[in-house]
Amino acid sequence: MKETLWRVFPVDSQAKQEARIDRSGGHAVQSDEKHLAETAAWLTRAQDASPDGGVSRSYKAARYRGYGPCGWQASYPETTGYIIPSMFALSKMLDDPSFAGRAVKMADWEIEIQLPSGAVMGSVVTAPPSPAVFNTGQVIFGWIAAFENTKNIKYLEAAKNAADYLLSIQDEEGSWKKGDSRYAKTRSTTYNTRVAWALIELGLLVHVQSYIESGRKFIESALIKQKNNGWFRDNCLNDPSHPLLHTIIYAARGLLESGIALNEQRYIDAAIRTIEALLGCQRNDGGIPGRLDENWNSTETWDCVTGDAQASVAWLRAYTITGEKKFADAARKAVEFVKRTQNCTHANPGICGGVKGSFPFDGPYGQFEMLNWAAKFFIDAIILINDPKQLEKGIKG
Repeated sequence: MKETLWRVFPVDSQAKQEARIDRSGGHAVQSDEKHLAETAAWLTRAQDASPDGGVSRSYKAARYRGYGPCGWQASYPETTGYIIPSMFALSKMLDDPSFAGRAVKMADWEIEIQLPSGAVMGSVVTAPPSPAVFNTGQVIFGWIAAFENTKNIKYLEAAKNAADYLLSIQDEEGSWKKGDSRYAKTRSTTYNTRVAWALIELGLLVHVQSYIESGRKFIESALIKQKNNGWFRDNCLNDPSHPLLHTIIYAARGLLESGIALNEQRYIDAAIRTIEALLGCQRNDGGIPGRLDENWNSTETWDCVTGDAQASVAWLRAYTITGEKKFADAARKAVEFVKRTQNCTHANPGICGGVKGSFPFDGPYGQFEMLNWAAKFFIDAIILINDPKQLEKGIKG
């Protein structure tokens, strides 16, 4: 990591100080309840910072690069979609209906901006609309959760319109290589297993076999790209030879949850192969390097914190399937690591309680940003660790 970049580009002093704290070991670890409360409070501020009901993509703490100037960024349709199930789960765990109300507001906003084709747009809401396969799948999760919690049919109709779009552009091999966003590289999206998972969940809910078969078709194509050691080819937009931990777990989790939903042991076994391989990548401090090559090696000195939180969720779900304590132990270690990356006392409300893109803060993934999807997966991990009933059924999204 080139610290000299600070001398080339102007960096906000708060962001620079956070990176220094990270290098000195991070922040004090507090209780699960405290970290959950602070992360939830940050996520509510991220929604309130947007004028439309969606969730701000991130809080950008430095004038460096990214989606805009310092401060709260525009709402992000993709991640707002899969934040919705987390908000409903949070509402139940904390017995606080305000979080469910926020989830409904997010789901309504997603309907308002759904493209005429049924697709969900790529990038942030202020970008030129461009249909995105992955984003469409992620918002299906949100609409399913909104329907299940409100019984309002409009959410189911929106989800079905989105699914119909995905089926209309799927090729015979199961991939989505046409009609996708200009922001995506369609040959490097093995992690669309999460889209397949969304289609399978919707198909089971509405009893539409074509949705289920569409999901199966992509899962089969993804399995071809898995090595015997569990690593996936074509699984990162900017460096498929060294994919982000974030997208590695996207791929594995989509595969695992599809297998659970369909009671398909072959899918479950393939996913466990990846999730178990990651145990060997976890450091003693609980973190995992931000990128991993095809032999599960890495030379990175930074963590993709989103991926660390996701790893905890994946290990917990593996624990429910296998009963093997090693998965639960690794999940707890990962949660404790993410806690150390989080500043729960900062005077800046955009930093306090947020979850960083990278640790240290100046790492290349979500550089100098607090990301809404990192917060989502951290919330999921803490809920699943503390609520056996929720762990058993999982959080769909």
